[in-house]
Amino acid sequence: MAVQCLRRGLMRSIAGQKVKPQALYPLYKSMQCSLYATERIVDIGQPTSLSHPQLLAEWEITPGISCDEYISRRKRLLELLPEKSLAIIASAPVKMMTDVVPYPFRQDADYLYITGCTQPGGVAVLSDEHGLCMFMPDSVPEDVTWQGQIAGTDAAVDYFKADKAFPMSKMPEILPGIISQAPKVYHNVKTSLPSYTEFEAFRKLDHNNKVKDLSYITHELRWVKSSSEVNLMRQSASIACQSLLQTMLLSRTSPEESKLAAKVEYECKMRGAQRMAFHPVVGGGANASVIHYSRNDQKIRAGELVLMDIGCEFHGYLSDLTRTWPPCGSFSSAQESLYDLILETNKECVKLCKPGVSIQQIHNFSVQMLRRGLGKMGILKDSSIHSYHKLNPTSIGHYLGMDVHDSATVKNDRALQPGVVITIEPGVYIPSSCDVPERYQGIGIRIEDEVLITETGHEVLTGSMPKEISDIVTLMNFDQREHRVGSIL
Repeated sequence: MAVQCLRRGLMRSIAGQKVKPQALYPLYKSMQCSLYATERIVDIGQPTSLSHPQLLAEWEITPGISCDEYISRRKRLLELLPEKSLAIIASAPVKMMTDVVPYPFRQDADYLYITGCTQPGGVAVLSDEHGLCMFMPDSVPEDVTWQGQIAGTDAAVDYFKADKAFPMSKMPEILPGIISQAPKVYHNVKTSLPSYTEFEAFRKLDHNNKVKDLSYITHELRWVKSSSEVNLMRQSASIACQSLLQTMLLSRTSPEESKLAAKVEYECKMRGAQRMAFHPVVGGGANASVIHYSRNDQKIRAGELVLMDIGCEFHGYLSDLTRTWPPCGSFSSAQESLYDLILETNKECVKLCKPGVSIQQIHNFSVQMLRRGLGKMGILKDSSIHSYHKLNPTSIGHYLGMDVHDSATVKNDRALQPGVVITIEPGVYIPSSCDVPERYQGIGIRIEDEVLITETGHEVLTGSMPKEISDIVTLMNFDQREHRVGSIL
C-alpha cells in the first residue's frame, strides 16, 4: 500500500511539473527499497525478488524468467488448444523415501513452465473463459511448523498472476462445473491426480474419448527456447563445464568413481546449481561400456579410461555433457584410435547442426561414419546394423531443456529451428567379453556436447570443455606445483 501511495504521489508530481517519468525512476526505486526494508517480507515458499534479491530481479517470477514471459506462455497454450477446451496441469507429487522422509522435490516441468510455482500440491486450470485458475494447497499450521510456509491463494493471484485462485479443499465444489462446460479436457497424464480424474464430469469426458494428453502441446511450446531460457541454459552448461574440469583434475590423484561423482556434484552446487540433472555416470574401465552405469563404486586402475556423463539444473534448466579421459595422463594406442573416431564423429555431426536439419538425419550420418571407422579397425566383423547396435544402441542425441530428454513427444525427424537445444553424443561401448580384438575389449567412450540451433547455424554451449586429445593430455599432466590451476580456467 505504501508503495502504491508513493507511485501515485510521484505521478501527480510528474503531471503538475511536466517531469519525465524516467527522471524520477531512480528516486522511486530508492524509496521503494527503503519502504520494503521496514516491512516484513512475506514468505511464499519460494524465492521472490524481495526475499532473494541476489537471485531475482523485479518482475521475475523465477530467476531469469519474467512475469510477462509466463503470461505469454499461457496465451500461446490457449491459442494451441481447441476452442473452449480446458487444460488441467497438476504439480509433481511428493515422493517418500520412508514414511516421514521425502525424496528431494522437483517440480513437473509443464506445471513450472506455465505457472512459475516450484512447490508441490497445486493444480492449475487454464481456459479462455476462466484464464489461469490455480488451486493451492491449504495451509495447515502443523505442516508449516515442520516444512515451512507454502504459497496460498493470495500468492497465486499477487505473485504468480493467476486470474482466480482457490484452496484445494474447494476444488470438488468448483472444478467439476468448469470441466462439465468443456467439450475437451487436456491434462498432463504423468502427474494426473485422483483428486480431479475421479470427478464424474472428468470420467464422462474420458469415457467419450474427450480427454487428451496435454504434453503434445506443452512439449511443442517448450521445444523452441526463448532468449531468457537460452541464457539460463548457457549458465547451466557453463557450471557443468567448470565443474567437470575440476573433477578431471582431481582424477589424477583420486581415481575413484565415488569421489569423482561427489566432486562434480559439489562443484556444481558451489557454482549455483540447485541439483544434478541426473545421477552422474562415472564409469572407469569396462564400466564405461554400460551406457547408464550408476553404481560409481569402483577404483579406476592405471591405464583405464573414465567416462563421465553429468549435468546440472540451474533454475529449472538442465545441462548434459560427457567427456572420456585417462586419469593416468596418457592414452594407449588402442584407446587413442577409438577416441579419435568418436571425436571426429562428434565434430562432423556438430557441423551438421543448423535450421532445417533433423536429429534423425544427423544420427543417420553418425551411424555411417562409425560403422565405417569401426570396420576399418576390425572391431565390426560385418556391416550389419545389428552388429553395430551391439556396440552403440543409442541415438546421436536428444532435445534438452527443462527435462534431460526434453519435449519427448516431438519426433527426431522434425526439422530443427533456431532456439532448439540438442545434444550430440556419439559413442562406442565394448564390453570385456565382446568378440573384438583384445586391445579394444572393455573400452567405453562417449563425447557429448550441447548445441543451440541459431539463425545462422549453431552455438556449442559446452564448447569450453576440452575434448581434443592434445588438450586432455596437457590438462592431465599439468604441474600444479609450478602453476596455479586457475591460470588454465
